Amino acid sequence: MVEENSKTKSSFPFAWGFNPQEEMLEVTRKTKKLTIGIPKETTCGETRIPLTPEAVKLLTQRGHEVVIEADAGVNANFSNLHYSENGATIVQSAREVFTSDVVIKVSPFSIEEVPLMNVNQTIISSLHLNKYTSDFIKAIMQKKVTAIASDAIKDVDGCYPIVRSMSSLAGSTAILVAAELMSTTNKGKGVLLGSIPGITPAEVVILGASTAGEYAAKAALGLGAEVKIIDHSIKRLTEIQYLLGQRVYTSNYHPQIIEKILKTADVVIATSIPEDSKNRIQIDEELVKIMKNGAVIIDLTVDRGGTFATSEYKTNNEPPFIKHNVIHYCIPNITSRVARTASIALSNVYMPLLECIADAPSIKAYLKENTGIRNGVYVFNGMLTNSYLGEVYNIPSRDIDLLMAAF
Repeated sequence: MVEENSKTKSSFPFAWGFNPQEEMLEVTRKTKKLTIGIPKETTCGETRIPLTPEAVKLLTQRGHEVVIEADAGVNANFSNLHYSENGATIVQSAREVFTSDVVIKVSPFSIEEVPLMNVNQTIISSLHLNKYTSDFIKAIMQKKVTAIASDAIKDVDGCYPIVRSMSSLAGSTAILVAAELMSTTNKGKGVLLGSIPGITPAEVVILGASTAGEYAAKAALGLGAEVKIIDHSIKRLTEIQYLLGQRVYTSNYHPQIIEKILKTADVVIATSIPEDSKNRIQIDEELVKIMKNGAVIIDLTVDRGGTFATSEYKTNNEPPFIKHNVIHYCIPNITSRVARTASIALSNVYMPLLECIADAPSIKAYLKENTGIRNGVYVFNGMLTNSYLGEVYNIPSRDIDLLMAAF
């Protein structure tokens, strides 16, 4: 009997398909229409935009509305026509943009934009710590908005996608900036950031074996520079040594080592600064004084308090400054120098994130089920939920996980 049944099936492989079958209906999750607003950047020197025209097309094809303030993408070489042809609605004022469910910017929102915000609105942008941050946080708390720091959002692997993409660009760009600042035309010491036969190569010191540090090292090695990387984590130093090979010198952080390498460095780049103050690399003013005349400091951590005591928060429209005969470049949005590439990288993260928000019943529901984006929330319905910010600015904070449990 078994052999007969087998023979029958082999002769008519789809015979059982003619038997009465239960009808299978396609079940899809209902997606709500989401209105996404993109105002023009107000931060001086900011040229990036969070969504490209191609990303806008994908969102509008799914039934969402994207409202963009006129000329918001011009500095990244995306015209109003590019956006309108891909389904975006171009408006003439920021007030019209702020009627959206979700408003996205690249740089932090300004205190002047707070009156345009609406109760229960969701705002997404990076968050820089500066003298205006405290007033801004208190103002949006009164507005009862939900604010998400894009640079604190995590993915399923526990990584920070925005930080990773921008750090990759920042590391590579930092080396290009350093090369410019060392040139004679920019009043540098006239040293080539690299090497040629018969001449000692320039020495680049990277503080922090982060993603930015890795890409800065790759770029510097590509030019032929001598590269030294300092970090607290032996594990990360081992990984970066494996990635970059024996040409890079790595060392654990130690005050005597820092003092020794700063004396001979041509370029010093600070790339990462954890919120845990115990593991922060801090360079005091006395160490800056011992550096070579005409050496270059690039502090990519200036938006988080800075690594060097001599660092000053600057914008892209302000020139580098000199302290103790050392050139300082302390601009948080260094990737604005490559605005189009940076905008594409940002869009690759924002577009799927916005689709996920739209697929959820509400932003609160999405925050409840997604710990990654919840990690980026620093104000929820007017309540500060980031304990670090609470400590820095002396503002009472609430645990976001406990708040989510109440919904």
